[in-house]
Amino acid sequence: MNLEIAEKQAFFGTGSSSHREDQPSIVFIHGAAMDHTVWTLPARYFARHGFNVVAVDLPGHGRSTGPAFDTITAMSDWLSKVIASVGNDDHIVVGHSMGSLIAWDWAAKNPDQCRKLVLLGTSMPMPVTDQLLNSAKDNEAASFEMANTWSHSSRGKLGFNLNPGVWMFGHGQRLMNRSIDDTFYADLAACNSANLVPGQIQCPTLLILGESDQMTPYSAGKTVADELTKASIVTLPGSGHSMLSECPNEVLDALIDFIAL
Repeated sequence: MNLEIAEKQAFFGTGSSSHREDQPSIVFIHGAAMDHTVWTLPARYFARHGFNVVAVDLPGHGRSTGPAFDTITAMSDWLSKVIASVGNDDHIVVGHSMGSLIAWDWAAKNPDQCRKLVLLGTSMPMPVTDQLLNSAKDNEAASFEMANTWSHSSRGKLGFNLNPGVWMFGHGQRLMNRSIDDTFYADLAACNSANLVPGQIQCPTLLILGESDQMTPYSAGKTVADELTKASIVTLPGSGHSMLSECPNEVLDALIDFIAL
């Protein structure tokens, strides 16, 4: 679905379903250099089970007009305008990696609208190595290769996949390669400078963490959960940071169980 925000196109996927005013919404926010397509499986499921799905393409990503924003606050403020277009005040917000920071910031600013929060592959802070930042700043292909390599577990890099016909490593590389210049650097800079306070969140929160995550280590996610009063954790054994491709069924099951509570 296309919207116009600040005279620029903003796109979000609906899970191939139409929206109804009497349904709650579930908002999906992708990570750095990704787009709404990483949420295809959960988006389609929840669109068919009583939810309005809002799977955004952040500015400069996918079908949304750029340039990309370089702060989490700017992305969160943009998200508020997209969510306002849905037409209700009952939202479940789900974010992966950089998207988890955006989800967190939005939930902290809009506590009365956020019913539940889900954070996949998260840490706070979310530091980025100088090597990766500098490579992305120069729009080098090596920045994508580094991030994609570090995002997959050992088995993910070798092509292991319980869902046949999908090359996880190649899929991640292709998504990143579609990014326009400077987008990946803006995303990484936003993550690196984010300064969020875990105690700001009061709604029930689920953290889905990869046991073998090198980008946002399991221990870092566990620390975030420990600072919340209504947090629960689902651990994905052997999964890397790219859990939406490495463990899509397990992620969907975790979302269904948490949202049904």
